[in-house]
Amino acid sequence: MTSRFLPFLLVLLPALAACTAESAHTPAPERPNVVFVVSDDQAWTDYGFAGHPHIKTPNLDQLAASGLHFARGYVPSSLCRPSLMTLVTGLYPHQHGITGNDPPRGTDRREMLRHVARAQTLPRLLATAGYRSFQCGKWWEGSHTDGGFTDGMTHGDPTRGGRHGDAGLAIGRKGLKPVEEFLDQTGTQPFFLWFAPMLPHTPHEPPQRLLERYLPLTDSVHVARYWAMCEWWDECVGELMAMLEERGLAHNTLVVYLSDNGWLQNEKSAGFAPRSKRSPYEAGIRTPILLRWPAALAPAVDTRTPVSSIDIVPTVLAACRVPSPADLPGISLLPASAPALAGRNAVFGEIFEHDVVDLDAPAASLRFRWSITIEQDGSGRLHKLIQPNGGQRPQLFDVGGDPHELLDLATEQPDLVQSLRRQLDRWWLPDRQ
Repeated sequence: MTSRFLPFLLVLLPALAACTAESAHTPAPERPNVVFVVSDDQAWTDYGFAGHPHIKTPNLDQLAASGLHFARGYVPSSLCRPSLMTLVTGLYPHQHGITGNDPPRGTDRREMLRHVARAQTLPRLLATAGYRSFQCGKWWEGSHTDGGFTDGMTHGDPTRGGRHGDAGLAIGRKGLKPVEEFLDQTGTQPFFLWFAPMLPHTPHEPPQRLLERYLPLTDSVHVARYWAMCEWWDECVGELMAMLEERGLAHNTLVVYLSDNGWLQNEKSAGFAPRSKRSPYEAGIRTPILLRWPAALAPAVDTRTPVSSIDIVPTVLAACRVPSPADLPGISLLPASAPALAGRNAVFGEIFEHDVVDLDAPAASLRFRWSITIEQDGSGRLHKLIQPNGGQRPQLFDVGGDPHELLDLATEQPDLVQSLRRQLDRWWLPDRQ
């Protein structure tokens, strides 16, 4: 075993041992309920458990402390629609076909639904094992039924304002009653809950009581509003977790937490700052990935191993004992898969235009490809290559030691750049460069 495997295994093997010891005395848990808790536009730094000096997130801190916490998680694309489609299919955007939020100008957005119609989505896969599923919050792929959900809030009709969630976007900002009603209807049937409120996403309109807490901590009202939205989101998560506890569901429920993409607040406007959302930089693509399942997972923290949202679908299918499609590129994050995950030496991603150029040719919209590679020289360095799609020069960063990507190493390490470029091409070589 090479030394680069050791940090990962030393972190997760105690969790695996605890699960194994418990299984020797108690029956394996029933198929778990599954809850996706998806933040919308939040940086990987903007949590109490991540060390933010001001933002208060006690409920998310507790979630991070009570399960598997992968501190170096990533989403392949830093734009919400392709990112969410990856989360529900386990495929990269160039594989599932959704590369941007909106279709080419003049194209009926319903044309984009051809991709979700042919996909083996997680609700469809779980339905084979008897799962009922509920969608609420952000959802771009037409009606909730277009994604295979049995229940949901989003109608998806463009003639009635359907685009990215419509009626489902009320969840969180206007309470959680539809979730409460769904939980009370499921009985003993296992369920999958897609909980993706548009929080802390703009408009940044937090409760005044929270805004007043943050206004004295910054000279920018826009930053204060965003920080307050992060705490409002945390309260929303706390309310959801309390619902599970009150109904006796928490013990055998796998809660999966991550953000669809990152965000750096512009100090002078309500929008995002450069090198965050829609970019290939850490503030756009990095997110904590949390897994909480008290019936089967002991708490553990991994601060080093890069993991990806492509790993979520295989993780859920493994937990629910549902066969995984052969074409999924991800690896289960459950402790039983620790050796396979430790054997992975890179994660990959791709950044596309906001509006799709060609509905059936992902490369036509491509702006960047990127990779993060664990160096195999025993150093454990994490080198990140950002490869523009065009004539611009690539960038190289050691994101392990330089997490905010301040020092571009591409000029001084051209051989490494070429090696990582070849690796990137083996992952996906677009048909149009």
